[in-house]
Amino acid sequence: MLDRTDDSAVAADTWLAQFEEALGKPDEGLLKTLFHPDSYWRDVLALSWNIQTLNGADAILEALPPLAHRMAPAGFAIAPDRAAPRKVMRAGTNAIEAIFRFETRVGRGNGIIRLISDADDGNRLKAWTLLTELGELKGFEEQLGVNRPRGNAYSRDFRGPNWLDLRKASAGYSDHDPTVLVIGGGQSGLSIAARLKQLNVDTLIVDREKRIGDNWRKRYHALTLHNQVQVNHLPYMPFPPNWPTYIPKDKLANWFEAYVDAMELNFWTETEFEGGSYDETEGRWTVTLRCADGAKRSMHPRHVVLATGVSGIPSVPDIPGLKDFAGKVMHSSQYDDGENWKGKRAIVIGTGNSGHDIAQDLHSSGAKVTLFQRSSTLVVSIEPSAQLVYAPYNEGTLEDNDLITVSMPLKLARKSHALTAEKSKALDKELLHGLEGVGFKLDFGEDNTGWQFKYLTRGGGYYFNVGCSDLIIKGDIALKQFADLGTFTAAGAKMKDGETIAADLVVLATGYKRQEELVRKLFGEAVEKRVGTIWGFGEEQELRNMYRRTGQPGLWFIAGGLAQCRIGSKHLALQIKAIEEGLLPRGA
Repeated sequence: MLDRTDDSAVAADTWLAQFEEALGKPDEGLLKTLFHPDSYWRDVLALSWNIQTLNGADAILEALPPLAHRMAPAGFAIAPDRAAPRKVMRAGTNAIEAIFRFETRVGRGNGIIRLISDADDGNRLKAWTLLTELGELKGFEEQLGVNRPRGNAYSRDFRGPNWLDLRKASAGYSDHDPTVLVIGGGQSGLSIAARLKQLNVDTLIVDREKRIGDNWRKRYHALTLHNQVQVNHLPYMPFPPNWPTYIPKDKLANWFEAYVDAMELNFWTETEFEGGSYDETEGRWTVTLRCADGAKRSMHPRHVVLATGVSGIPSVPDIPGLKDFAGKVMHSSQYDDGENWKGKRAIVIGTGNSGHDIAQDLHSSGAKVTLFQRSSTLVVSIEPSAQLVYAPYNEGTLEDNDLITVSMPLKLARKSHALTAEKSKALDKELLHGLEGVGFKLDFGEDNTGWQFKYLTRGGGYYFNVGCSDLIIKGDIALKQFADLGTFTAAGAKMKDGETIAADLVVLATGYKRQEELVRKLFGEAVEKRVGTIWGFGEEQELRNMYRRTGQPGLWFIAGGLAQCRIGSKHLALQIKAIEEGLLPRGA
Protein backbone atom coordinates (compact mmCIF):
# COMPACT_ATOMS: atom_id res chain seq x y z
CA MET A 1 0.00 0.00 0.00
CA LEU A 2 2.86 2.39 0.83
CA ASP A 3 5.50 2.50 -1.87
CA ARG A 4 8.08 5.28 -1.85
CA THR A 5 9.68 5.83 -5.27
CA ASP A 6 11.88 8.54 -6.74
CA ASP A 7 9.15 9.11 -9.32
CA SER A 8 6.77 10.08 -6.51
CA ALA A 9 9.20 12.68 -5.18
CA VAL A 10 9.85 14.10 -8.64
CA ALA A 11 6.11 14.35 -9.36
CA ALA A 12 5.41 16.09 -6.05
CA ASP A 13 8.40 18.46 -6.43
CA THR A 14 7.30 19.41 -9.93
CA TRP A 15 3.70 20.07 -8.89
CA LEU A 16 4.71 22.19 -5.89
CA ALA A 17 7.09 24.28 -7.99
CA GLN A 18 4.41 24.92 -10.61
CA PHE A 19 1.84 25.67 -7.89
CA GLU A 20 4.08 28.30 -6.30
CA GLU A 21 4.80 29.82 -9.70
CA ALA A 22 1.09 29.98 -10.53
CA LEU A 23 0.22 31.64 -7.21
CA GLY A 24 3.06 34.14 -7.45
CA LYS A 25 2.31 35.59 -10.88
CA PRO A 26 -0.65 34.91 -10.60
CA ASP A 27 -0.98 32.69 -13.65
CA GLU A 28 -4.54 31.39 -13.69
CA GLY A 29 -3.83 29.47 -16.88
CA LEU A 30 -1.08 27.47 -15.23
CA LEU A 31 -3.13 27.10 -12.03
CA LYS A 32 -5.99 25.60 -14.01
CA THR A 33 -3.74 22.83 -15.34
CA LEU A 34 -2.76 21.75 -11.84
CA PHE A 35 -6.13 20.65 -10.44
CA HIS A 36 -8.09 17.58 -11.41
CA PRO A 37 -11.73 18.39 -12.30
CA ASP A 38 -12.82 16.23 -9.34
CA SER A 39 -10.49 17.84 -6.80
CA TYR A 40 -10.72 19.05 -3.20
CA TRP A 41 -8.97 21.79 -1.26
CA ARG A 42 -9.16 21.82 2.52
CA ASP A 43 -7.73 24.95 4.10
CA VAL A 44 -7.19 24.96 7.84
CA LEU A 45 -6.50 28.60 8.76
CA ALA A 46 -3.46 28.92 6.47
CA LEU A 47 -4.94 31.10 3.71
CA SER A 48 -8.58 31.70 4.66
CA TRP A 49 -8.30 32.03 8.47
CA ASN A 50 -11.11 29.47 8.42
CA ILE A 51 -11.54 25.70 8.44
CA GLN A 52 -13.19 25.04 5.11
CA THR A 53 -13.39 22.61 2.20
CA LEU A 54 -13.96 23.39 -1.46
CA ASN A 55 -15.02 20.72 -3.96
CA GLY A 56 -14.19 20.82 -7.66
CA ALA A 57 -11.56 22.64 -9.69
CA ASP A 58 -13.87 25.52 -10.60
CA ALA A 59 -14.62 26.38 -6.95
CA ILE A 60 -10.94 26.09 -6.02
CA LEU A 61 -9.77 28.28 -8.92
CA GLU A 62 -12.27 30.96 -7.98
CA ALA A 63 -11.38 31.09 -4.28
CA LEU A 64 -7.63 30.42 -4.26
CA PRO A 65 -6.11 33.44 -6.14
CA PRO A 66 -7.54 36.23 -3.94
CA LEU A 67 -6.64 34.36 -0.75
CA ALA A 68 -3.13 33.72 -2.06
CA HIS A 69 -2.76 37.40 -2.97
CA ARG A 70 -3.64 38.38 0.61
CA MET A 71 -1.55 35.77 2.44
CA ALA A 72 1.40 35.44 -0.05
CA PRO A 73 2.12 31.72 0.38
CA ALA A 74 5.63 30.74 -0.73
CA GLY A 75 8.47 28.33 -0.11
CA PHE A 76 6.52 25.21 -1.06
CA ALA A 77 8.80 22.19 -0.67
CA ILE A 78 8.63 18.57 0.36
CA ALA A 79 9.06 18.40 4.15
CA PRO A 80 12.40 16.62 4.71
CA ASP A 81 11.56 15.52 8.26
CA ARG A 82 8.20 13.96 7.40
CA ALA A 83 7.14 10.78 5.58
CA ALA A 84 8.66 10.70 2.11
CA PRO A 85 6.47 11.05 -1.00
CA ARG A 86 4.85 7.71 -1.66
CA LYS A 87 2.14 5.83 -3.49
CA VAL A 88 -0.96 5.21 -1.37
CA MET A 89 -4.58 4.23 -1.64
CA ARG A 90 -7.00 6.69 -0.04
CA ALA A 91 -10.78 6.30 -0.20
CA GLY A 92 -10.34 3.52 -2.77
CA THR A 93 -8.21 5.65 -5.13
CA ASN A 94 -4.51 5.18 -5.91
CA ALA A 95 -2.55 8.41 -5.61
CA ILE A 96 0.89 9.91 -5.02
CA GLU A 97 0.90 11.50 -1.57
CA ALA A 98 3.45 14.03 -0.34
CA ILE A 99 3.75 16.10 2.82
CA PHE A 100 5.08 19.59 2.19
CA ARG A 101 5.85 22.78 4.06
CA PHE A 102 5.33 26.43 3.17
CA GLU A 103 4.95 29.85 4.76
CA THR A 104 2.70 32.89 4.47
CA ARG A 105 2.89 36.49 5.58
CA VAL A 106 1.93 35.55 9.13
CA GLY A 107 2.84 31.92 9.66
CA ARG A 108 4.41 28.65 8.66
CA GLY A 109 2.33 25.76 7.48
CA ASN A 110 2.21 22.12 6.49
CA GLY A 111 0.20 20.44 3.81
CA ILE A 112 -0.49 17.28 1.88
CA ILE A 113 -0.86 16.98 -1.87
CA ARG A 114 -2.30 13.89 -3.54
CA LEU A 115 -1.81 13.54 -7.27
CA ILE A 116 -3.78 11.38 -9.68
CA SER A 117 -3.72 11.24 -13.46
CA ASP A 118 -6.31 13.09 -15.54
CA ALA A 119 -7.46 10.71 -18.29
CA ASP A 120 -8.95 13.64 -20.22
CA ASP A 121 -5.63 15.48 -20.30
CA GLY A 122 -3.12 12.90 -21.46
CA ASN A 123 -2.93 11.29 -18.02
CA ARG A 124 -1.17 14.36 -16.64
CA LEU A 125 -0.72 14.20 -12.87
CA LYS A 126 -2.96 16.74 -11.16
CA ALA A 127 -4.02 17.57 -7.63
CA TRP A 128 -6.82 15.37 -6.38
CA THR A 129 -6.71 16.62 -2.78
CA LEU A 130 -4.80 19.56 -1.34
CA LEU A 131 -4.45 20.44 2.35
CA THR A 132 -2.97 23.72 3.55
CA GLU A 133 -2.75 23.89 7.35
CA LEU A 134 -1.35 26.68 9.52
CA GLY A 135 1.24 25.22 11.86
CA GLU A 136 2.56 28.25 13.74
CA LEU A 137 2.46 32.04 13.81
CA LYS A 138 5.65 33.93 13.02
CA GLY A 139 6.96 35.60 16.14
CA PHE A 140 4.67 33.55 18.38
CA GLU A 141 6.12 30.08 18.08
CA GLU A 142 5.36 27.48 20.74
CA GLN A 143 7.81 27.40 23.65
CA LEU A 144 9.22 23.99 22.79
CA GLY A 145 12.70 22.58 22.22
CA VAL A 146 15.14 25.39 21.57
CA ASN A 147 12.34 27.86 22.41
CA ARG A 148 11.71 26.33 25.84
CA PRO A 149 11.71 28.69 28.86
CA ARG A 150 15.19 28.98 30.37
CA GLY A 151 14.02 29.27 33.98
CA ASN A 152 16.24 32.25 34.78
CA ALA A 153 13.46 33.87 36.80
CA TYR A 154 13.28 31.09 39.35
CA SER A 155 15.27 32.71 42.18
CA ARG A 156 18.73 32.01 40.81
CA ASP A 157 19.96 34.74 43.14
CA PHE A 158 18.22 32.91 46.04
CA ARG A 159 15.89 35.86 46.57
CA GLY A 160 12.36 36.49 45.43
CA PRO A 161 9.76 33.90 44.42
CA ASN A 162 10.84 30.44 43.31
CA TRP A 163 9.08 28.23 40.76
CA LEU A 164 6.44 27.00 43.20
CA ASP A 165 5.69 30.54 44.38
CA LEU A 166 5.16 31.65 40.80
CA ARG A 167 2.94 28.65 40.03
CA LYS A 168 0.71 29.35 43.03
CA ALA A 169 0.39 33.01 42.08
CA SER A 170 -0.41 32.12 38.48
CA ALA A 171 -3.11 29.62 39.42
CA GLY A 172 -4.64 31.74 42.18
CA TYR A 173 -5.75 34.71 40.05
CA SER A 174 -5.87 36.94 43.10
CA ASP A 175 -4.90 40.08 41.18
CA HIS A 176 -5.74 39.32 37.56
CA ASP A 177 -8.18 37.51 35.27
CA PRO A 178 -7.34 34.81 32.74
CA THR A 179 -7.39 35.66 29.06
CA VAL A 180 -9.16 32.37 28.39
CA LEU A 181 -11.57 30.51 30.67
CA VAL A 182 -12.00 26.82 29.80
CA ILE A 183 -15.11 25.12 31.16
CA GLY A 184 -14.54 21.40 31.64
CA GLY A 185 -11.39 19.53 32.63
CA GLY A 186 -11.59 16.42 30.46
CA GLN A 187 -9.47 15.71 27.40
CA SER A 188 -11.00 18.69 25.58
CA GLY A 189 -10.18 21.18 28.29
CA LEU A 190 -6.70 19.83 28.97
CA SER A 191 -5.79 19.80 25.28
CA ILE A 192 -6.78 23.40 24.57
CA ALA A 193 -5.25 24.67 27.83
CA ALA A 194 -1.95 22.93 27.05
CA ARG A 195 -1.88 24.42 23.53
CA LEU A 196 -2.60 27.91 24.83
CA LYS A 197 0.05 27.52 27.54
CA GLN A 198 2.68 26.95 24.86
CA LEU A 199 1.52 30.10 23.08
CA ASN A 200 1.82 32.11 26.30
CA VAL A 201 -1.92 32.77 26.58
CA ASP A 202 -3.08 32.93 30.21
CA THR A 203 -5.67 30.17 30.64
CA LEU A 204 -7.70 28.81 33.54
CA ILE A 205 -9.62 25.52 33.52
CA VAL A 206 -12.60 25.15 35.85
CA ASP A 207 -14.35 21.86 36.57
CA ARG A 208 -17.07 20.98 39.05
CA GLU A 209 -15.54 17.62 40.03
CA LYS A 210 -13.61 17.28 43.27
CA ARG A 211 -10.44 15.90 41.69
CA ILE A 212 -8.75 16.24 38.31
CA GLY A 213 -9.70 13.20 36.24
CA ASP A 214 -12.95 12.50 38.09
CA ASN A 215 -14.90 12.88 34.85
CA TRP A 216 -13.34 9.50 33.95
CA ARG A 217 -12.63 8.15 37.43
CA LYS A 218 -16.30 8.27 38.46
CA ARG A 219 -17.62 6.37 35.47
CA TYR A 220 -18.78 2.78 35.79
CA HIS A 221 -16.36 0.36 37.35
CA ALA A 222 -15.35 -1.74 34.33
CA LEU A 223 -14.84 1.05 31.80
CA THR A 224 -11.80 1.12 29.52
CA LEU A 225 -11.23 3.14 26.37
CA HIS A 226 -12.64 1.48 23.27
CA ASN A 227 -9.92 2.66 20.90
CA GLN A 228 -6.24 1.91 21.15
CA VAL A 229 -3.52 3.75 23.00
CA GLN A 230 -1.50 4.85 19.96
CA VAL A 231 -4.39 7.04 18.80
CA ASN A 232 -5.14 8.75 22.09
CA HIS A 233 -2.09 10.75 23.16
CA LEU A 234 -2.61 14.23 24.60
CA PRO A 235 -0.58 17.12 23.09
CA TYR A 236 3.16 17.24 23.90
CA MET A 237 3.14 14.36 26.38
CA PRO A 238 2.54 10.90 24.85
CA PHE A 239 1.56 7.95 26.99
CA PRO A 240 4.48 5.74 28.09
CA PRO A 241 5.31 2.94 25.63
CA ASN A 242 4.52 0.22 28.19
CA TRP A 243 0.90 1.32 28.62
CA PRO A 244 -1.88 -1.19 27.81
CA THR A 245 -3.52 -1.12 24.40
CA TYR A 246 -6.88 -0.24 25.97
CA ILE A 247 -6.47 2.26 28.80
CA PRO A 248 -8.55 1.68 31.99
CA LYS A 249 -10.57 4.69 33.12
CA ASP A 250 -8.73 5.13 36.44
CA LYS A 251 -5.34 4.96 34.77
CA LEU A 252 -6.41 7.67 32.33
CA ALA A 253 -7.86 9.77 35.17
CA ASN A 254 -4.58 9.60 37.07
CA TRP A 255 -2.71 10.57 33.89
CA PHE A 256 -4.91 13.65 33.56
CA GLU A 257 -3.88 14.66 37.07
CA ALA A 258 -0.21 14.16 36.29
CA TYR A 259 -0.60 15.97 32.97
CA VAL A 260 -1.99 19.10 34.61
CA ASP A 261 0.96 19.16 36.99
CA ALA A 262 3.62 18.44 34.37
CA MET A 263 2.22 20.90 31.82
CA GLU A 264 1.75 23.58 34.53
CA LEU A 265 -1.92 24.12 33.71
CA ASN A 266 -4.04 26.35 35.94
CA PHE A 267 -6.97 24.22 37.12
CA TRP A 268 -9.69 24.95 39.70
CA THR A 269 -11.59 21.88 40.91
CA GLU A 270 -15.01 21.96 42.58
CA THR A 271 -15.81 25.11 40.64
CA GLU A 272 -19.15 25.55 38.92
CA PHE A 273 -19.55 27.87 35.94
CA GLU A 274 -22.90 29.55 36.55
CA GLY A 275 -23.15 31.66 33.41
CA GLY A 276 -21.93 34.76 31.67
CA SER A 277 -22.68 37.71 29.40
CA TYR A 278 -20.57 39.34 26.71
CA ASP A 279 -19.71 43.04 26.41
CA GLU A 280 -19.36 43.80 22.70
CA THR A 281 -17.67 47.14 23.37
CA GLU A 282 -15.06 45.80 25.77
CA GLY A 283 -14.67 42.47 23.99
CA ARG A 284 -14.86 40.65 27.31
CA TRP A 285 -17.13 38.31 29.21
CA THR A 286 -18.47 38.80 32.70
CA VAL A 287 -18.82 35.33 34.17
CA THR A 288 -19.74 33.96 37.58
CA LEU A 289 -17.98 31.02 39.19
CA ARG A 290 -19.11 29.24 42.34
CA CYS A 291 -15.94 28.03 44.02
CA ALA A 292 -15.20 25.04 46.25
CA ASP A 293 -15.87 27.00 49.43
CA GLY A 294 -19.25 28.20 48.14
CA ALA A 295 -18.02 31.72 47.48
CA LYS A 296 -18.77 33.32 44.13
CA ARG A 297 -16.09 34.87 41.95
CA SER A 298 -16.66 37.20 39.03
CA MET A 299 -14.14 37.14 36.17
CA HIS A 300 -13.71 38.98 32.87
CA PRO A 301 -11.97 36.69 30.35
CA ARG A 302 -11.82 37.66 26.70
CA HIS A 303 -12.55 34.10 25.61
CA VAL A 304 -14.68 31.27 27.00
CA VAL A 305 -14.08 27.75 25.69
CA LEU A 306 -16.87 25.26 26.34
CA ALA A 307 -15.04 21.95 26.72
CA THR A 308 -17.84 19.93 28.24
CA GLY A 309 -17.82 17.43 25.37
CA VAL A 310 -20.58 16.20 23.11
CA SER A 311 -22.25 14.78 26.20
CA GLY A 312 -23.63 17.67 28.23
CA ILE A 313 -26.99 17.63 30.01
CA PRO A 314 -28.37 14.08 30.48
CA SER A 315 -31.40 13.32 28.32
CA VAL A 316 -34.18 11.77 30.40
CA PRO A 317 -37.15 10.80 28.21
CA ASP A 318 -40.72 10.92 29.45
CA ILE A 319 -41.52 7.22 29.81
CA PRO A 320 -45.12 6.27 30.69
CA GLY A 321 -45.53 5.26 34.33
CA LEU A 322 -41.84 5.53 35.24
CA LYS A 323 -42.66 7.92 38.10
CA ASP A 324 -44.75 5.11 39.61
CA PHE A 325 -41.87 2.62 39.61
CA ALA A 326 -41.01 1.66 43.18
CA GLY A 327 -37.37 0.82 42.54
CA LYS A 328 -34.30 2.94 41.77
CA VAL A 329 -34.14 5.00 38.56
CA MET A 330 -30.87 6.55 37.40
CA HIS A 331 -29.33 7.98 34.23
CA SER A 332 -26.28 6.15 32.91
CA SER A 333 -24.12 9.14 33.94
CA GLN A 334 -24.95 8.28 37.59
CA TYR A 335 -24.19 4.55 37.29
CA ASP A 336 -21.14 3.33 39.19
CA ASP A 337 -20.83 -0.36 40.04
CA GLY A 338 -22.94 -3.44 39.41
CA GLU A 339 -21.81 -5.06 42.69
CA ASN A 340 -24.44 -2.98 44.44
CA TRP A 341 -27.13 -4.89 42.51
CA LYS A 342 -25.98 -8.46 42.92
CA GLY A 343 -28.99 -10.80 42.95
CA LYS A 344 -31.32 -7.98 41.89
CA ARG A 345 -33.32 -7.42 38.69
CA ALA A 346 -32.32 -4.58 36.37
CA ILE A 347 -33.71 -2.95 33.24
CA VAL A 348 -31.33 -0.96 31.04
CA ILE A 349 -32.97 1.29 28.44
CA GLY A 350 -30.71 2.14 25.51
CA THR A 351 -28.33 0.12 23.34
CA GLY A 352 -25.35 2.40 22.73
CA ASN A 353 -21.95 1.75 24.28
CA SER A 354 -23.07 2.83 27.75
CA GLY A 355 -26.24 0.73 27.70
CA HIS A 356 -24.42 -2.40 26.62
CA ASP A 357 -21.50 -1.92 29.01
CA ILE A 358 -23.78 -1.25 31.97
CA ALA A 359 -25.93 -4.27 31.12
CA GLN A 360 -22.80 -6.44 30.93
CA ASP A 361 -21.43 -5.03 34.19
CA LEU A 362 -24.71 -5.73 35.98
CA HIS A 363 -24.86 -9.25 34.56
CA SER A 364 -21.25 -9.92 35.60
CA SER A 365 -22.14 -8.77 39.10
CA GLY A 366 -24.94 -11.31 39.37
CA ALA A 367 -27.95 -9.19 38.43
CA LYS A 368 -30.72 -10.41 36.13
CA VAL A 369 -30.72 -7.93 33.25
CA THR A 370 -33.19 -6.97 30.53
CA LEU A 371 -31.94 -4.59 27.82
CA PHE A 372 -34.49 -2.43 26.03
CA GLN A 373 -33.64 -1.29 22.51
CA ARG A 374 -35.14 2.11 21.55
CA SER A 375 -33.81 2.35 17.98
CA SER A 376 -31.59 0.47 15.57
CA THR A 377 -27.96 0.31 16.66
CA LEU A 378 -24.66 -0.15 14.86
CA VAL A 379 -22.62 -3.00 16.34
CA VAL A 380 -18.97 -3.81 15.57
CA SER A 381 -16.49 -6.09 17.30
CA ILE A 382 -13.95 -4.08 19.23
CA GLU A 383 -11.23 -6.00 17.39
CA PRO A 384 -10.49 -5.84 14.61
CA SER A 385 -13.57 -4.10 13.20
CA ALA A 386 -13.82 -1.03 15.42
CA GLN A 387 -10.10 -0.32 15.05
CA LEU A 388 -10.02 -0.39 11.23
CA VAL A 389 -10.69 3.35 11.01
CA TYR A 390 -7.46 3.94 12.94
CA ALA A 391 -5.29 1.74 10.71
CA PRO A 392 -3.03 4.65 9.60
CA TYR A 393 -1.96 5.16 13.22
CA ASN A 394 -0.40 1.71 13.30
CA GLU A 395 2.63 2.98 11.35
CA GLY A 396 4.43 6.26 10.89
CA THR A 397 4.58 9.16 13.31
CA LEU A 398 1.71 10.66 15.28
CA GLU A 399 2.40 14.06 13.69
CA ASP A 400 2.15 12.65 10.16
CA ASN A 401 -0.96 10.63 10.92
CA ASP A 402 -2.73 13.61 12.47
CA LEU A 403 -1.96 15.62 9.32
CA ILE A 404 -3.30 12.81 7.12
CA THR A 405 -6.49 12.76 9.21
CA VAL A 406 -6.92 16.52 8.80
CA SER A 407 -6.29 16.29 5.06
CA MET A 408 -9.28 14.14 4.14
CA PRO A 409 -12.25 16.18 2.85
CA LEU A 410 -15.67 15.13 4.10
CA LYS A 411 -16.86 13.46 0.90
CA LEU A 412 -13.77 11.26 0.66
CA ALA A 413 -13.76 10.56 4.39
CA ARG A 414 -17.33 9.30 4.10
CA LYS A 415 -16.34 7.09 1.17
CA SER A 416 -13.36 5.75 3.08
CA HIS A 417 -15.48 4.96 6.13
CA ALA A 418 -18.12 3.27 3.97
CA LEU A 419 -15.42 0.97 2.55
CA THR A 420 -14.23 0.24 6.07
CA ALA A 421 -17.80 -0.44 7.23
CA GLU A 422 -18.15 -3.07 4.49
CA LYS A 423 -15.00 -4.80 5.76
CA SER A 424 -16.40 -4.67 9.29
CA LYS A 425 -19.68 -6.27 8.21
CA ALA A 426 -17.81 -9.11 6.55
CA LEU A 427 -15.60 -9.68 9.60
CA ASP A 428 -18.59 -9.55 11.96
CA LYS A 429 -20.97 -11.59 9.80
CA GLU A 430 -21.53 -14.32 12.39
CA LEU A 431 -22.04 -11.83 15.23
CA LEU A 432 -24.51 -9.71 13.26
CA HIS A 433 -26.43 -12.78 12.12
CA GLY A 434 -26.74 -13.92 15.73
CA LEU A 435 -28.06 -10.53 16.86
CA GLU A 436 -30.64 -10.42 14.09
CA GLY A 437 -31.70 -13.91 15.10
CA VAL A 438 -32.78 -12.70 18.55
CA GLY A 439 -34.56 -9.64 17.19
CA PHE A 440 -31.84 -7.02 17.65
CA LYS A 441 -32.32 -4.16 15.16
CA LEU A 442 -29.12 -3.25 13.33
CA ASP A 443 -28.01 -0.39 11.15
CA PHE A 444 -24.68 0.68 9.68
CA GLY A 445 -24.92 4.43 9.82
CA GLU A 446 -26.11 6.98 7.30
CA ASP A 447 -25.22 5.71 3.81
CA ASN A 448 -23.47 2.79 5.55
CA THR A 449 -20.61 5.04 6.68
CA GLY A 450 -20.03 3.18 9.94
CA TRP A 451 -19.67 4.02 13.59
CA GLN A 452 -17.37 7.04 13.45
CA PHE A 453 -19.74 9.06 11.31
CA LYS A 454 -22.52 8.14 13.70
CA TYR A 455 -20.42 9.71 16.42
CA LEU A 456 -19.64 12.80 14.32
CA THR A 457 -23.29 13.38 13.44
CA ARG A 458 -25.18 12.03 16.47
CA GLY A 459 -22.64 11.57 19.23
CA GLY A 460 -23.66 7.93 19.67
CA GLY A 461 -25.91 5.16 18.38
CA TYR A 462 -23.30 2.39 18.20
CA TYR A 463 -21.70 -0.33 20.32
CA PHE A 464 -18.20 -1.83 20.28
CA ASN A 465 -18.80 -5.42 21.27
CA VAL A 466 -16.66 -6.51 24.20
CA GLY A 467 -18.96 -9.40 25.06
CA CYS A 468 -22.43 -8.03 25.69
CA SER A 469 -23.67 -8.93 22.21
CA ASP A 470 -22.66 -12.52 22.84
CA LEU A 471 -24.62 -12.52 26.10
CA ILE A 472 -27.67 -11.17 24.28
CA ILE A 473 -27.39 -13.83 21.56
CA LYS A 474 -27.14 -16.59 24.19
CA GLY A 475 -30.09 -15.15 26.11
CA ASP A 476 -28.06 -14.46 29.24
CA ILE A 477 -29.15 -10.83 28.91
CA ALA A 478 -32.77 -10.54 27.81
CA LEU A 479 -33.64 -8.24 24.91
CA LYS A 480 -36.88 -6.29 24.53
CA GLN A 481 -37.98 -3.62 22.09
CA PHE A 482 -38.93 -0.32 23.68
CA ALA A 483 -41.77 -0.01 21.17
CA ASP A 484 -43.40 -3.03 22.84
CA LEU A 485 -43.41 -1.37 26.28
CA GLY A 486 -46.82 -0.36 27.56
CA THR A 487 -46.09 1.40 30.83
CA PHE A 488 -44.09 1.12 34.01
CA THR A 489 -45.80 0.09 37.23
CA ALA A 490 -44.49 -0.08 40.77
CA ALA A 491 -43.22 -3.60 40.07
CA GLY A 492 -41.47 -2.99 36.74
CA ALA A 493 -42.15 -2.77 33.02
CA LYS A 494 -45.55 -3.88 31.79
CA MET A 495 -45.41 -4.85 28.12
CA LYS A 496 -48.22 -4.31 25.62
CA ASP A 497 -48.82 -8.08 25.50
CA GLY A 498 -49.49 -8.10 29.26
CA GLU A 499 -46.13 -9.48 30.43
CA THR A 500 -44.58 -7.72 33.42
CA ILE A 501 -40.78 -7.59 33.69
CA ALA A 502 -40.07 -7.16 37.37
CA ALA A 503 -37.20 -4.86 38.30
CA ASP A 504 -35.39 -3.28 41.23
CA LEU A 505 -33.35 -0.89 39.07
CA VAL A 506 -33.91 1.05 35.85
CA VAL A 507 -30.90 2.62 34.15
CA LEU A 508 -31.61 5.18 31.45
CA ALA A 509 -28.75 4.90 28.95
CA THR A 510 -30.60 7.44 26.86
CA GLY A 511 -27.79 9.80 25.94
CA TYR A 512 -27.49 13.53 26.35
CA LYS A 513 -29.19 16.68 25.15
CA ARG A 514 -27.64 18.74 22.39
CA GLN A 515 -25.03 21.31 23.37
CA GLU A 516 -27.32 24.11 22.24
CA GLU A 517 -29.40 23.53 25.37
CA LEU A 518 -26.33 23.94 27.57
CA VAL A 519 -25.46 27.19 25.75
CA ARG A 520 -28.98 28.50 26.39
CA LYS A 521 -28.74 27.55 30.07
CA LEU A 522 -25.35 29.24 30.58
CA PHE A 523 -25.51 32.25 28.27
CA GLY A 524 -29.15 32.81 27.33
CA GLU A 525 -31.32 32.39 24.27
CA ALA A 526 -29.76 35.26 22.29
CA VAL A 527 -26.30 33.66 22.43
CA GLU A 528 -27.76 30.27 21.57
CA LYS A 529 -29.36 31.73 18.43
CA ARG A 530 -26.16 33.55 17.50
CA VAL A 531 -24.16 30.33 17.70
CA GLY A 532 -26.67 28.02 16.02
CA THR A 533 -26.25 24.28 15.63
CA ILE A 534 -23.26 22.64 17.29
CA TRP A 535 -21.72 19.34 16.12
CA GLY A 536 -22.65 17.43 12.98
CA PHE A 537 -21.83 18.58 9.44
CA GLY A 538 -23.28 21.62 7.70
CA GLU A 539 -23.09 22.88 4.14
CA GLU A 540 -19.46 23.90 4.68
CA GLN A 541 -18.58 20.20 5.12
CA GLU A 542 -17.02 20.86 8.52
CA LEU A 543 -18.15 20.11 12.07
CA ARG A 544 -20.44 22.97 12.94
CA ASN A 545 -19.01 25.51 15.40
CA MET A 546 -16.19 23.19 16.45
CA TYR A 547 -12.56 24.32 16.82
CA ARG A 548 -13.24 27.63 15.03
CA ARG A 549 -14.90 31.04 15.43
CA THR A 550 -18.63 31.00 16.09
CA GLY A 551 -21.39 33.54 15.61
CA GLN A 552 -20.76 34.68 19.19
CA PRO A 553 -17.42 36.50 19.54
CA GLY A 554 -15.28 35.07 22.30
CA LEU A 555 -17.19 31.78 22.58
CA TRP A 556 -15.52 28.59 21.37
CA PHE A 557 -16.31 24.88 21.42
CA ILE A 558 -14.09 21.83 21.56
CA ALA A 559 -15.28 18.23 21.92
CA GLY A 560 -14.57 14.70 20.78
CA GLY A 561 -12.29 11.81 21.60
CA LEU A 562 -8.69 12.28 22.65
CA ALA A 563 -7.39 12.27 19.06
CA GLN A 564 -9.98 14.81 17.89
CA CYS A 565 -9.18 17.09 20.81
CA ARG A 566 -5.43 16.79 20.23
CA ILE A 567 -5.87 17.91 16.62
CA GLY A 568 -8.69 20.42 17.06
CA SER A 569 -7.03 22.15 20.02
CA LYS A 570 -4.09 23.12 17.83
CA HIS A 571 -6.33 24.98 15.39
CA LEU A 572 -8.46 26.57 18.10
CA ALA A 573 -5.42 27.82 20.04
CA LEU A 574 -3.86 29.41 16.95
CA GLN A 575 -7.04 31.39 16.29
CA ILE A 576 -7.24 32.66 19.86
CA LYS A 577 -3.56 33.67 19.76
CA ALA A 578 -4.07 35.40 16.40
CA ILE A 579 -6.98 37.39 17.82
CA GLU A 580 -4.98 38.38 20.89
CA GLU A 581 -2.12 39.59 18.70
CA GLY A 582 -4.39 41.56 16.37
CA LEU A 583 -3.98 39.26 13.38
CA LEU A 584 -7.68 38.37 13.40
CA PRO A 585 -10.72 40.49 14.35
CA ARG A 586 -12.60 39.45 17.50
CA GLY A 587 -15.88 39.10 15.62
CA ALA A 588 -16.85 36.07 13.56
